[in-house]
Amino acid sequence: MLRRTLLIFSVLMIMGINSQSQWKPAGENIKTSWGKEIDPQNVLPEYPRPIMERSEWQNLNGLWEYAIEPVKNSQPYSFDGQILVPFAIESSLSGVQKRVGSENVIWYKRLFEVPTNWTEKKVLLHFGAVDWKTDIWVNDIKVGTHEGGYTPFSFDIAPFLSEDGDQELVVRVWDPTDKGPQPRGKQVSNPEGIWYTPVSGIWQTVWLEPVAKTYISSIRTTPDIDMNCVSIETDVFGNKYGDVVSVTVKADGEIVTVASASVTHPLELKLENPKLWSPDSPFLYDMEITLMRDGEIMDTVKSYFAMRKISMKRDAQGIVRLQLNNKNIFHFGPLDQGWWPDGLYTAPSDDALKYDIQKTRDLGFNMIRKHVKVEPARWYTHCDRLGIMVWQDMPNGDSGPEWQNRSYFDGMEFQRTARSEEIFRKEWKDIIDYLYSYPSIAVWVPFNERWGQFKTEEIAAWSKTYDPTRLVNPASGGNHYQVGDMLDLHNYPEPELYLYDAVRATVLGEYGGIGLAVKGHLWAKDRNWGYVQFKTSKEVTEEYIRFAKKLEKLVKAGFSAAVYTQTTDVEMEVNGLMTYDREVVKVDEEKVRKINQEVIGVVEK
Repeated sequence: MLRRTLLIFSVLMIMGINSQSQWKPAGENIKTSWGKEIDPQNVLPEYPRPIMERSEWQNLNGLWEYAIEPVKNSQPYSFDGQILVPFAIESSLSGVQKRVGSENVIWYKRLFEVPTNWTEKKVLLHFGAVDWKTDIWVNDIKVGTHEGGYTPFSFDIAPFLSEDGDQELVVRVWDPTDKGPQPRGKQVSNPEGIWYTPVSGIWQTVWLEPVAKTYISSIRTTPDIDMNCVSIETDVFGNKYGDVVSVTVKADGEIVTVASASVTHPLELKLENPKLWSPDSPFLYDMEITLMRDGEIMDTVKSYFAMRKISMKRDAQGIVRLQLNNKNIFHFGPLDQGWWPDGLYTAPSDDALKYDIQKTRDLGFNMIRKHVKVEPARWYTHCDRLGIMVWQDMPNGDSGPEWQNRSYFDGMEFQRTARSEEIFRKEWKDIIDYLYSYPSIAVWVPFNERWGQFKTEEIAAWSKTYDPTRLVNPASGGNHYQVGDMLDLHNYPEPELYLYDAVRATVLGEYGGIGLAVKGHLWAKDRNWGYVQFKTSKEVTEEYIRFAKKLEKLVKAGFSAAVYTQTTDVEMEVNGLMTYDREVVKVDEEKVRKINQEVIGVVEK
């Protein structure tokens, strides 16, 4: 028995060594320190959905087989090699770094085993995000299709599993990048300037989760600090009349309230003297939700929420100010694109994912504008825990109308095709549903500048109606309509207040872009640019402070928020506060933190 155990252990060790030796980062571009330390046997091992956590799960990240085939071809008999999931095929960390194009698809395949104690349960196959159209087979049976590149989806695969042994998972992905009308963010077929490398296929964690026949499928939390209560809504799959949901809320490990309700009714929990969430004190309440039937526990999940309120109000000078918890607050943060030189859309580790947020806090900001990208769930949890407000952009796509960015626009808007409009509406709703319960989300941004902008008044009104707990910035940078909660101006490089809205908040949605190319930390050696270029960190810091002092005066005159471009360099852009590999902070941190806090402090609470 000992000899057999040692033999199995040796085989597993050899398999691990072989798979590790077969994988290595592809290409010669710069890498992050986290990317250099990746273990292909243990890729992004953290639980992927901390806002709704169960104790049992299985990570399917790691080495899969892959093939690039023409769209018209069926599943290949042989594959091209191995790819490290969940890194996009164009990325270095995938180990492949190949372009796909709209005329081809990516095929993925791997084997997996299901624990024997899951046999009486549903088995949910989760994908964090796949760009863009995904078809899934389990043991040669097609189990589902999904369209959308930025939100999670899942299928119950239990009916299609074999009774024992290996299970086969096959995934087919088609991504037209900029050859289609779908949301795609900054991805283009031919990257240059502010446009970046395509991200095709699986780019977030793939995982399995066992659940009961009746289970909690989603949670929706809505705090109300004016009434000292929080509403908890649960969607339950397979519920029956008489099923009960119970919620236990804890603060610092101590139970503060317990309540139960029928699954068909939301829970309204009263909190005595609730602790409020803010960037200065990002307090989170822990929550355990239990689903019961006839006294038997069917499902239990752990979650959290925060007590906070996002709103607007005129100050003593009549300027419309943004408010947090009924107090004026100036939103100030960087434009954060969330790209990585080795992982593209995918951070190489959870520490890397958290690093950018922590560094944003260290630099004295209180907000991040997540620019035309949606992040994995763990990114938003890090924002919740670290105390960062988030402006969430829709990842734009398609084309758009002409510029009318320095006036209110009353002409004919861009007309999307019916298919393009259908895709936009579905994916925007999916994004809001996905992120609704994260307290860090403060502002929804459906359009960036004129890109893909259509039916602005209708889209802004729908967004506000669908989620009245947040503010809606209808079009960051224009075209401008008198709708939503904000007039958002863009001006490079210096801040400028060239329009003002007396009814809504006037914000500076983008400015800055101070460039510094740091040798040894560049994506491209000879094609780097910023809106303005300097040669030393001292010069960049001085220019940043000069802009910030000008911004201070404009805050007094009417700006209620500002977004500096940008957190990091991205490919050929060298206008980041940090280099693309995160190795160098390009400004004097203490000086920048001091001036940022002064800008935020202009607005009296």
